[in-house]
Amino acid sequence: MPQSPQTMDTSVVPPAERVAHWRGFIGRLFQGLKSDEYGDTDFDGRARTLQAGDLVLTRLEATRHRVTRSPAAARRGDTPFLKIVAPWTGCAGVEQMGRETWVTPGQWCIYDTTDSYAVANPERVEHLIVMVPKPLLAERGLDLDALMARRLGGSGGISTLALQTMRNAFAELPSMPDAAARGVGDAIVQLLHLSLLDLAGQATAQTQREALRARIKQHVGLHLADPRLTVDGIAAALHCSRRQLYNAFAEEPDGVAGYILAQRLAACRRLLQDRSQLHRSLTDIALSLGFQNMAHFSRVARADLGMPPSDFRRLACG
Repeated sequence: MPQSPQTMDTSVVPPAERVAHWRGFIGRLFQGLKSDEYGDTDFDGRARTLQAGDLVLTRLEATRHRVTRSPAAARRGDTPFLKIVAPWTGCAGVEQMGRETWVTPGQWCIYDTTDSYAVANPERVEHLIVMVPKPLLAERGLDLDALMARRLGGSGGISTLALQTMRNAFAELPSMPDAAARGVGDAIVQLLHLSLLDLAGQATAQTQREALRARIKQHVGLHLADPRLTVDGIAAALHCSRRQLYNAFAEEPDGVAGYILAQRLAACRRLLQDRSQLHRSLTDIALSLGFQNMAHFSRVARADLGMPPSDFRRLACG
């Protein structure tokens, strides 16, 4: 089911309490992060946080401030993340590992929460902040330390596509079922990997195919409920040929059509296990996931679940 965003707005508290309200939220969301408002007492800020699978995306707007993560906080952090700051307005200066990099709208920078860092926002800003569990990228053979606090985007290519995907995902996540959101999160991770490969000078023809595959998965996630989601429709939407599309999915065992079906069945399984969805009929659930032929839905769902969907729901929800 679509998720409810986590929100924060300093306007809900008296002016004298806004800095403390802001600092408390930032500390909870970003694992002990400290905020300094440059001594300003007239402060306002707001944030909205959503999830795409294991990724956490936050749209943050605030007057000028600077955040720091101390070595002690980095050591005791519960979950290791890589973080991305991508300004919509304003700028951000990231300091980590002896480097300082400034990014402006259309650019982004990545840094590591397992090491100390500082991010300066010397003017009013509106940022997209993305938190990616570090193991999702650390296990891909990259020398991450050499890539932290470096500027990406701004000149086209994979890193610009990654930024567009993150922004589009944030806009669409509130209306997206969990399975689709998870697929979009996976696509973002893949595009981030390709962006870092490009930054490290390791981009190849293979990475271009991987980029197209990530775009295909993102498109599927965004349009899972559309019964017209087909190979031809995806190729037209992404301005590529059927041959390019099939080549991009050559390493996927079930191809594009199989991937679409698998994503729909995964979403179906989650909805059938969700007690808050018990008021919905099986037909309603099937139609909401893009199935139009109920006989086909019953057949493939039964094969996936090992039993009829109605029996699976009864067992899962008691």
